[in-house]
Amino acid sequence: VQLVESGGGEVQAGGSLRLSCAASGSIFSLNAMAWFRQAPGKEREKVSCISTTDGTTYPADSVKGRFTISRDNAKNTVYLQMDKLTPEDTAIYYCAADIRPCPGIVAKAVDVWGQGTQVTVSA
Repeated sequence: VQLVESGGGEVQAGGSLRLSCAASGSIFSLNAMAWFRQAPGKEREKVSCISTTDGTTYPADSVKGRFTISRDNAKNTVYLQMDKLTPEDTAIYYCAADIRPCPGIVAKAVDVWGQGTQVTVSA
C-alpha cells in the first residue's frame, strides 16, 4: 500500500484546510485509515481515524467539533477537513493505513505511513 498526501499549507487562525490521502496498492486488506500529526518536540499523536468497512469515525478530543474525517471509496481517498484552526494545530500531518481497527492503531506500530504534509497556522 502506498499513501500520497496533499493539501497542507499555511492559514491564519480561524481558517480552514482540507487534507487528502490517496491510497494505492493492496488496499483490500486495510481496516482503517487515520491522520496523525507531529509538532516540533512532541510525540506523534492520532488526530482522527475512519473505519474502511463501515465508516465509523474516531476523532481525538482535541479536534472534536473542528476536524472531520471522511472517505471516498471510489477514489480510495481519505480526507481531513480542518476548521477553526488554531496555532496549536501547527504540525506535520501524516496519513496512515492499517489492518487493525481504529481503536487499535498506535503511532509506534502503524503499517503504512504517508510522506507527511506541513500545516502551519499563524496567529
